[in-house]
Amino acid sequence: MHDLAEPYRRTLENFLNHLSVERNFSVNTRESYRNDLKRYLLFMQDENKAIGAVETADIRKFISELHATGLEASTLGRNISAIRSLHKFLLIERTLETNPAETIQQPKLAKNLPDVLSLSEVMSLLEAPLQQNPPGKFLLRDKAILEFLYAAGVRVSELTALQQQHLYFDAGFVRILGKGSKERLVPVGNAAIEAITQYQNQLRIGMVTKESEDCLFLNARGKKLSRMAVYLMVREYAALAGIRKNISPHTLRHTFATHLLEGGADLRAVQEMLGHSSILATQIYTHIDRSFIREVHKTFHPRA
Repeated sequence: MHDLAEPYRRTLENFLNHLSVERNFSVNTRESYRNDLKRYLLFMQDENKAIGAVETADIRKFISELHATGLEASTLGRNISAIRSLHKFLLIERTLETNPAETIQQPKLAKNLPDVLSLSEVMSLLEAPLQQNPPGKFLLRDKAILEFLYAAGVRVSELTALQQQHLYFDAGFVRILGKGSKERLVPVGNAAIEAITQYQNQLRIGMVTKESEDCLFLNARGKKLSRMAVYLMVREYAALAGIRKNISPHTLRHTFATHLLEGGADLRAVQEMLGHSSILATQIYTHIDRSFIREVHKTFHPRA
């Protein structure tokens, strides 16, 4: 991919700085915007369209070309979101007088509900590290990770970034650093606390190196565990537990939220625990079993 000419490059860097300073976006999100918008601006550069001269038709042409490459609707939607944010920023900065991306609509997403584990499947997964024969070297760590993923509903990036100083087990809470550097306190139960404490006292203490810093979950070299390592670990234990669903660490986040809601938890409370800025993001987890919904209606509606 060739490079952006100076006007386009400066536009992109100014916008990315805005995301960091004004909107406190994470490094990962910022890099996603960089990649998507560089491709967009290269297209306009090749079309000899100055950023101030871009019209709605030009944006639609770019999106059509993206669509022709076979991108999924979710990826296409992310690109459109980035483009709309860029032009809104340029409008605020008075670089543009009108916003050519204002009428660009997001593609309709297929309503595929995420896989969720049943309670029995969760129990099988949590016990899977104990089923290894011979026992795995990192059994205590892996058990603690699985327990924590289900207990707190955290993202895998939040789990790998977790430090020991963020554990407030006396109060039953963990401090999580989420998207956009937003912090939240998440309650954890006794099972997860016990598993983590056992891992700290019996395994982690012997894994520590100068590079460990205060990271809670370490790899074999004493460094912070990677997201991919957690992903592969969860897949391995799911197979060992005989679970045939498409499992990832995020599956446990979905399961955490769904089990809470099925148990009668308030949607706003679940939103807070998940770290969602909008209640709309939490509503994807409300795919509660239809028989459960019917039973609630039958039990509580006066005319049921």
